[in-house]
Amino acid sequence: MARNFGRPGSLLALGALALVVLGPLAVVSPLLALLALAALAGLASLLAHRRSAALATRCDKLSAEVDVLSKRLLRIEAASAAEPKGGTAPGADTAMLAAGVEEVTVEIGLLSGIVRDLAAVVATQDGEIARLKAEALAPLVAAGPVPRPAVPAPVSPIPVPTPAAARPVFPTPRPVPPPRRAPDAAALPGHVIEVPSTEEPAQADRERAREAALIAALIAAFDGGGLEVHLQPVVTLPQRKVASYEALARLRVEGEVLPPEAFLPVLERHGRTTDLDRRMLQQVATIARHLAGRGSEAAVAYGLSPLSLFEPGFLRGLARVVAAEPALAGRLVVALPQVSWRSLDAEQAGALAAMRGRIGFSLDRPADLRFDALSLAERGVTQVKVPADLLLRQASARRHLSDIAVEDLVAALGRAGIRLVATRVEQEADVPDLIDLDVPFAQGSVFAAPRAVRAEVLAAPPAPLPAPAAAAPPEEPEPPPQRRPFRDFLRRAG
Repeated sequence: MARNFGRPGSLLALGALALVVLGPLAVVSPLLALLALAALAGLASLLAHRRSAALATRCDKLSAEVDVLSKRLLRIEAASAAEPKGGTAPGADTAMLAAGVEEVTVEIGLLSGIVRDLAAVVATQDGEIARLKAEALAPLVAAGPVPRPAVPAPVSPIPVPTPAAARPVFPTPRPVPPPRRAPDAAALPGHVIEVPSTEEPAQADRERAREAALIAALIAAFDGGGLEVHLQPVVTLPQRKVASYEALARLRVEGEVLPPEAFLPVLERHGRTTDLDRRMLQQVATIARHLAGRGSEAAVAYGLSPLSLFEPGFLRGLARVVAAEPALAGRLVVALPQVSWRSLDAEQAGALAAMRGRIGFSLDRPADLRFDALSLAERGVTQVKVPADLLLRQASARRHLSDIAVEDLVAALGRAGIRLVATRVEQEADVPDLIDLDVPFAQGSVFAAPRAVRAEVLAAPPAPLPAPAAAAPPEEPEPPPQRRPFRDFLRRAG
């Protein structure tokens, strides 16, 4: 009400001001008073125009809102009219939709596994075909070109044009002349004859044969027991006390120990990464049992391959293994790359959620420092591993930084219950910088290099693990009273 009253009030005030000012001015200078009156009239018209435009805008906005409300009302009425009289349960449609989505997700997982197996089989067949080609060409390359006798060049006749009516529909292919041996350079003085060399194709064939032999050696070593487990400790800062371990896969081929960068691409090409993860998890569980048997509280972590998440039944099998051994709770940690945590589908997220509390989760191999701490904590992640270079060399990795300052990253993750671990610490000079950033844990060659686990530890039978704290067992019931004859009672009474 006050707002509507103030609009004409300003015009009245403007008119009163004009009368008070222009009255005496008209007596002194009529022309100047006329000009001032015209200016005031223009100002009044401008104010009136602005107010009318604002009112028109508000009317249009109110009209649009009324239109939206009417459409919503019509939709609600149509939905209520189309709804059956009997009605359905409140959660029936949601349950049916969830069941349908879960079924489609399982089908997609199965199809992805079949496609991946087919790709692995095709890649293996391509490697076998390349190897057979190399073996077939090896004797020919070693023997060299076969010399042929010199054949005089035939004299080509003068071409005679053929009438159009006599020309065949399909032209007759010209005969290919047989290969000729290069004439002796001495027979043609002053001319240099260039003979095509067979060294480059032979070198390429040898390289392909060598690559095929190396791939076969890697696969044979992987299948023949060449897989080894190395442990690297994770220490606290600044005390440098061992807090946990990380299990690293190594492959021994002909006496040489290869890092994952040398054999993991070959295993991925042949679809063997899931086998690698299964075997490594079995050995990691054995190591965790051994540490628990010795009274150690250290956990053992292992980084899974992203391809294993799409293997049908892999996560469910891991859940069954963990459920069968409740004493491993908190001693076995599974690490996934940042890309995998950001792209989990419904089935994978459900399988990981079923293992929460029985197994630890970690994030490693980050592409940047943009961590959603609350989302990771909801998924059960308790540890984030970041390379030391990404934390300390911000100038060269500016595009990888997050909106949170690196100095506040540890505190932001700690508020969500997530610990930060600096990995790949290769220089002693980086340790004080990490301590200044309040990084609680670190891992790298500065503290300890990865060491192979003894074979007797992996081959030993599982040691009995201390069971988790549980309620005290109930006391044994007292034996029922025995019935004795009445004569014994009289005998003791006498």
